Formats: sequence, structure tokens, C-alpha cells
Amino acid sequence: MPLNRLQSELQRLYLPRLQTPAADGAHTSALIDAAGQVRCLVMELQGPPRWEDLAPVWQGVQAELELPAPAIAVSGTDGLQLWFSLAEPIAVARAHAFLECLRSRYLPEVKASRVRLMPAADATALHQHARLVPAQQHPSGDWSAFIVQDLAPVFAETPWLDIEPSEEGQAALLHALAVTPPAMFERAWERLSSDAAPPRPSESPAPVEEISPSADAAPPIGATTGGAQQAATQFLLHLMRDETVALAFRIDAAKALLQHAGGRRLRPDE
Repeated sequence: MPLNRLQSELQRLYLPRLQTPAADGAHTSALIDAAGQVRCLVMELQGPPRWEDLAPVWQGVQAELELPAPAIAVSGTDGLQLWFSLAEPIAVARAHAFLECLRSRYLPEVKASRVRLMPAADATALHQHARLVPAQQHPSGDWSAFIVQDLAPVFAETPWLDIEPSEEGQAALLHALAVTPPAMFERAWERLSSDAAPPRPSESPAPVEEISPSADAAPPIGATTGGAQQAATQFLLHLMRDETVALAFRIDAAKALLQHAGGRRLRPDE
């Protein structure tokens, strides 16, 4: 059965390849493929979902990271969302890490508990990803919907539509959006990683004893792969030390550091 215009736009922007949107938009797993990868990243602001709180992300990713504008959506319940589209899928863990970097960079004054990042870092989480938009919510009967930026401030108190949005209108809004090519995403990732703020003094871990390298010791991180490897290390350190990040994700960051370090202890300034 051929896709209608709205389904075609959802397929182009967010769905795994060769996957058709569910008719009711209810299945969160529809956005995660069988390999545990996603093309869709969603940041949701709750309690209350004021546009002025979320706008710095929408503006910053375009002005500073030179990414295409993400779609803006009301969740149909209590959230205002940004939907990012990737041309090629990435692992769930990396997608969550990218969103966490955006949150840390552009929403430092917003409580982390108000910001939901999807896909979830934990692949076994009950709500792994966002529900497809538009979709009717139960039992309220309200609707989620994509909206234009000019209308976003209007929905702070009521982030939903009480009538079904027009399929043609939703399709036209999505048609104006671009997907993010792999090279563009990698540049933004590198920028976020290299610009990650160091931990505040009160959050710095206790110094560890530095081990002098021996002739057969593993080379320092970044010595063989240049600045990109060093940037990745700094990013992982930042996430590991950030107490606002979910514990499971901080543990994953620590494991990744240990693997790259080859068993060598990291110096505090690394």
C-alpha cells in the first residue's frame, strides 16, 4: 500500500529504513531499528514546557553547530519537543549522548529533571523513545502535533491540540525540514565534544597517583589518533563527572575510558 504524504515525510525524516509508520503513531519502538540504531533524536521539556526555556537549543544548533532546524512538536500531554533528523542511523547510546551534550550546553539553568532525552540511554527502559507525532492521546483524546516556531510560545500551558491536526498541514510542515548528513553531524559532535566544559572545582574527582609510562606502556590517549581521540576522551570524562547525567550512562562512560586507556590510570588533567 503506498504511503500518504504525511507517512512519506515521517519516513524521510525519522523512521528506520523500510519501516512504515504505525497508523496510530503509538509505538515508540518504531523509531529504533533492529540493530538498536536511530535516525530520530527527541528532546522534550516538561514542567512547564515554556518555549523561552527550550528556544536556546533550537537556535543554538542552527547558529553555532550549523545543523538543520529541528521540528517542534507538542507532546499531546505535558511536553514541548524538538525532533532532530539524521540521514544515517547511529547507535542509541550515541544519540542519547549527543542530546545530553546539547542539554548541558544550551540548557545549563534548566533542571535536568525537566528535560527528557529520547532515545533513553538504557536500552531496557520502559519508554525507549518518543511516540510518533501526530497521535491521539488516551484517555484524554488530545493530540500531539508538529507546530511552527511562531506558535510554540502559545502552548506553554496546554501542549496539545484538542482536535486532530490536518495530515496535509503536518506533511507540509515536515516537508520544509532537512535531514542532517553524516559529515554535518560529525562536525557538530566534534564541536560539542571539544567545547565540553570542565567540571567545576567542587565536582572534580580526587587526584589519583600518576603512573610513569614504561617502554612497553600503552601510548597516551590521543597520541595515535590526534585531536579527535583527545576530544572524545574529554567528552567522556565530562559525562562521567556530571552528576546530573543518569548513573547508568556515567558508568558506561567510565567503562569506555577504561577500554581506551588500556588499563592505565587517567591523570586528573586528561
